[in-house]
Amino acid sequence: MTAWQLPDPQTQPEFYDDVPMKRLFAFIIDSVLIAVITVAILPLTAFTGIFFFGFLMAIVGFVYRVITLAAGSATPGMRLLAIEFRAADGSRFGLGQAFLHTVGLCVSFAFMPIQIGSIILMATTERGQGVTDYVMGSVAINRAARF
Repeated sequence: MTAWQLPDPQTQPEFYDDVPMKRLFAFIIDSVLIAVITVAILPLTAFTGIFFFGFLMAIVGFVYRVITLAAGSATPGMRLLAIEFRAADGSRFGLGQAFLHTVGLCVSFAFMPIQIGSIILMATTERGQGVTDYVMGSVAINRAARF
């Protein structure tokens, strides 16, 4: 059994360096990928998906985030920028944690004050956690180099 723990921002600040900005860029990259996937799905709806494109994109985005977070604790955008999520005990996300984090993201999008609070927290706290991260005890960190 491996004992995991989260890196301490005081003694290991390199794990948290530039993470909020990387999260923003990863979000943009993932949003573009989600839009491309959604457009690719449109023919499967006989193009009726155009009438509910926003809803379809939200569903695709939810599934995309849950699957990719569960598979490697990071979305493709996060992997490209070398960051990943870690649970409160320091381990990588599993399916349940990926699902809960994605639900938290959706709630943040639905209620603007929560999203604004997340942005403020990410920009001002040592670990750069948003509201969902605080509730779950999770963090986004720079991925350790693999040799």
